Amino acid sequence: MTAERPWLEQYPAGVPAQIDVDEFASVVAVLESAIDNFRDRPAFSSLGKTLTYGEIDELSARFAAYLLGELGLKKGDRVAIMMPNCLQYPIATFGVLRAGMTVVNTNPMYTPRELKHQLVDSGTSVILVLDNFAHTVQQVLADTPVKKVITTGLGDMLGFPKGAVVNFVLKHIKKMVPPYSIPGAVRFRDTLEAGSRHALPKVEVTSDDIAFLQYTGGTTGVAKGAMLTHRNLVANMQQAAAWVGTNVRPGHEVIITALPLYHIFALTANGLVFMKFGGLNHMITNPRDMPGFVKELKGVKFTAITGVNTLFNGLLNTPGFDEVDFSSLHLTLGGGMAVQRSVAERWKKATGCTLVEAYGLTETSPAACINPMDLAEYNGSIGLPIPSTDACIKDEDGNLLPVGEVGELCIKGPQVMKGYWQRPGETAEAIDADGWLHTGDMARMDEQGFFYIVDRKKDMILVSGFNVYPNEIEDVIAMMPEVLEVAAVGVPDEKSGEAVKVVIVKKDQSLTAEQVLQHARANLTGYKRPHFVEFRSELPKTNVGKILRRELRDEATPG
Repeated sequence: MTAERPWLEQYPAGVPAQIDVDEFASVVAVLESAIDNFRDRPAFSSLGKTLTYGEIDELSARFAAYLLGELGLKKGDRVAIMMPNCLQYPIATFGVLRAGMTVVNTNPMYTPRELKHQLVDSGTSVILVLDNFAHTVQQVLADTPVKKVITTGLGDMLGFPKGAVVNFVLKHIKKMVPPYSIPGAVRFRDTLEAGSRHALPKVEVTSDDIAFLQYTGGTTGVAKGAMLTHRNLVANMQQAAAWVGTNVRPGHEVIITALPLYHIFALTANGLVFMKFGGLNHMITNPRDMPGFVKELKGVKFTAITGVNTLFNGLLNTPGFDEVDFSSLHLTLGGGMAVQRSVAERWKKATGCTLVEAYGLTETSPAACINPMDLAEYNGSIGLPIPSTDACIKDEDGNLLPVGEVGELCIKGPQVMKGYWQRPGETAEAIDADGWLHTGDMARMDEQGFFYIVDRKKDMILVSGFNVYPNEIEDVIAMMPEVLEVAAVGVPDEKSGEAVKVVIVKKDQSLTAEQVLQHARANLTGYKRPHFVEFRSELPKTNVGKILRRELRDEATPG
C-alpha cells in the first residue's frame, strides 16, 4: 500500500495509518465521554466567565429538553445558531445535537439576503440569535419557515452584575445593538429555565444523522449546505486527535479559539478535538479588535492556538504581542487560506513555536492534510494526508497525474461530506463515482507524499497562455517589510488576455509602486510580474479573515 501512499513513510512516530471511526457513535457520545472524564475541569471560557464540562452537560441538556418538550420539535429538525464566540454557543450547539437535531451554523454578519437564503434553503424551524444581529432576522422572518426566535444578550451567561453591565454597555454606550421587534421571541435564559421542567428523553443519535448543515460556496455563487454527519465529524476529530495527540496532555490544554466556532475549522479543531482531550476553549468574541485580543492573550497561559494567515499577521503587527507569555505554547495550526512564509517565519521567531500549516474544506469536516507537528520550520507545504485519508492529483479528464505535476487535488476518506443538502446534481459534480471529492484546488505532490497547493482553480491568472498562481505572487510581495497585506488578481489585458495586479495595504507609508515593481522584477519571471499596483487602507475579507480576491477581480472587470 505504501507505494500508493508515500506519505505514510513520513508520519511522525505514534501516528497510526488508520483511525477507529467507530469509537464514538456520534458527536454527542464524544461530549458524554468528556463529561465522564473531565466533569469538573473547565471547558469553555468567555469574557472572564468559565463553564466546566459538568455545567455544559447540565445546560445543554436543558436546552435539548426545551426544544423537544416545550417546542415539540422532532429528531432531524433544523435549528439555526447566529452568534459569535460566547458561552451560549456551545450550550446551544450541544443541546441541538443531544436532541437529535441538525445545527445550521449561521454567520452573524450575513446580510438579510444571505440569511433568508440559508433559512429557506435549510428549512430551519428555530433560530437562536444574539441581540446585536436580531434586526437582520426581523427583516426576513416573514419569508422563512422559522416558527420560533430565541434571542440572547452577550452578557446573559456571565452572571450578575457583570452580565448586566456588558449588555448595558453594548446597547446604550457602544450602540452595538440596533433596535428590533420580534413578537413571540423568547430569551435564551428562559429556554434553559423552561427546559429544566422537562425530562430529556433518550434520543437515539446515529452516525449517519446530519449533525451540521455547514453552508459554503457563498463566494462562488449561491451558498450550499454541506451535509456533515456525526460520522464525518467524529472521523475528523479522531484523525486530527491522532495527529496532534502525541504531544497533548489530556485535561491540561488551553486553546485560544479566535476563529468563530460557527466556522468548520474552529468547530472541529478547537471545539471537538480539544473536548476529546478535556481541554479548555478560551473563546475570543471579537478577534478583529487586535489590541483587545492581545490584552486578553496576556492574561492566559495558553498551550495551543488556531488561526488563518491574516489573524497571525494581525497579531504580529499589534503592539504588545511580544510581551505575551509563550512559554506553554506547543501547537500553532494555520489553515483556511495559504500561510505565507514571511508570516510563518516571524511567528516562529516571536513565539518559539512553529506555525504548522494544515489544509481542509467545509466538505471534509474540514481537515484533509496536516504537516507533521514536529516540523522544525515552515516548509511551504500543506502537509501529508491524515490517517484514513487518501489524496491524489487528477487532470481535467480525471486521470491520475504523476509526482510533481500540477492538477486538481482530490480527497477520499470518512470525513468527506454526505453531499450538498437537496442538491444531487452539485453533489455528483463534487464527488465522482469512485468517491473522490474534487476540491477545486490546483496542487502537486512530491516524492515523499507532501502536497503543495498552487492555487484555487478559479483564482488562476492566465497570462499569454501561462498559468500564474496568485499565492506565489503574494508570497513574493509579502517578503517586503513595508507590506502589511497583499492580494494578487488577474485583470483583463488586450495583449496578454490577463495581466497581474496587486492590491497592497502598506505597513510603511513611504512605500511606492515603483519599489514594488522593482522587487517583483528581482524575484519573478516576466509574465508573473504585476503590471498594476494599487494601495488601499484595507482588503475585502470573509468573516474568518480570508482575503476575497473575487471582489477585487469583479471591481477590476468592467461590466
